[in-house]
Amino acid sequence: MNNSECSLSTIIHRGGANGVTGSCHQLVVNSECSLLIDCGLFQGEDAQQDSFDQLTIDFDISKVKALVITHVHIDHVGRLPYLLAAGYSGPIVCSLPSAKLLPLVIEDALKIGFTRNARLIDQFLQRVEQQLVPLEVAKWHSVVDSSSLSVNLKLQRAGHILGARYVEVALREPHTKRRERVVFSGDLGSVHAPLLPAPKSPPRADVMVLESTYGDRLHEGRDERTTLLKRSIEQALNNKGTVIIPAFSIGRTQELLYELENIIHGASQGSLWQSLEIIVDSPLAARFTQVYRELKPFWDDEAQKRLQAGRHPLNFDALYTVDSHEEHEQTVRYLADSGRPAVVIAASGMCTGGRVMNYLKAMLGDSRHQVLFVGYQGAGTPGRDIQRYGPRGGWVVLDGVRFDIRAGITTIGGYSAHGDQRDLLTFIKRMRHWPREVRLVHGDDTARRALKTAIEAMALKHKHAVTVFLPENSPEGG
Repeated sequence: MNNSECSLSTIIHRGGANGVTGSCHQLVVNSECSLLIDCGLFQGEDAQQDSFDQLTIDFDISKVKALVITHVHIDHVGRLPYLLAAGYSGPIVCSLPSAKLLPLVIEDALKIGFTRNARLIDQFLQRVEQQLVPLEVAKWHSVVDSSSLSVNLKLQRAGHILGARYVEVALREPHTKRRERVVFSGDLGSVHAPLLPAPKSPPRADVMVLESTYGDRLHEGRDERTTLLKRSIEQALNNKGTVIIPAFSIGRTQELLYELENIIHGASQGSLWQSLEIIVDSPLAARFTQVYRELKPFWDDEAQKRLQAGRHPLNFDALYTVDSHEEHEQTVRYLADSGRPAVVIAASGMCTGGRVMNYLKAMLGDSRHQVLFVGYQGAGTPGRDIQRYGPRGGWVVLDGVRFDIRAGITTIGGYSAHGDQRDLLTFIKRMRHWPREVRLVHGDDTARRALKTAIEAMALKHKHAVTVFLPENSPEGG
């Protein structure tokens, strides 16, 4: 596994190593003890060979002492039902906000992939609730404490989405006095992300498993991305069209609402912004937004100041939610025909399903409208195809039907919930003791290789001995 001789542990990647989804990493301490960091679903090109075999947990979990969830995006928690079906009954460690959000994610996953039987779903959710171990930020939690081994872990704020954490694992052999610190980044947020405090680097690590989603690029700054957002929306408004924003139900939707409220708040009276409707057409996103409101104590200082000023960043006058499928169909028809100024935020974020598909089918062929991408589009997804071919006047296949693309297509990288290359390098650079080994995961090959080169150059400049690996997913289990 490319671990040095002094390592106390081995890392097996069960998913999310040479891909952007399916995150699942097993920290094996010895034959009797291991930890599982995330257990996510494969999506897009990562799931091209997707089958029950790919989802099945076919590695030995009898010695897994804890599942640690970095955050509740489906590519980090979506295989949880399969893990429990395989017999896992141990603790599910996560942050306090994640403990509130996870049941909503799992309920939705069960309805899509398993059953819509309310009684069975409720039984499963009760089991998950019983296994949850919510941890406060920056507090050590003991997993193993014996005469031969000590395993402790700590969750630290990662930005990205509400409740996202990176994981510090401290290993110690009391009889040999050998120690090791392993850090799993999960997904790290951008320093410019709204609503959430930016991640702070850990003081030290011997081994770091680091995401690399945007390891090959830089995001726009906050002012620039706000300008791009306003310009894209105003273009559609002037054309009497709709702005369609494919967005994940959790994280991206709430950040966009926060930014849009601020733009509307500062708009002049009589402007198009004053008549604009912001439509969230996703029952799941609406439920997540409600939980975000309930978790205001976890918002950052800027958001707290807006609340103190009497503003409601996630519950403002121009905001409307669409619940029923009938209302959804009516909204699609109305916006496609009427020219009413509107911004529609709908899942799924990569256009792989969900209500956003009906908006795309109805509006992609009309130049009045705009499709605005504000998040990563995985290879092999319709979102990536629209993003790539749309600006050239190309076409995309949705549910087996070809649709010509005449709508405007805009991408704003600065609204990604992931940090860019600069953020990822800074995460290492600000550590007091740099890791001797960095394992780059959660990125396509181009992004991983670019980040590897950048880390090696930075280490050389600062005279640190850092070995960077590009691991592969384990052929067994995932």
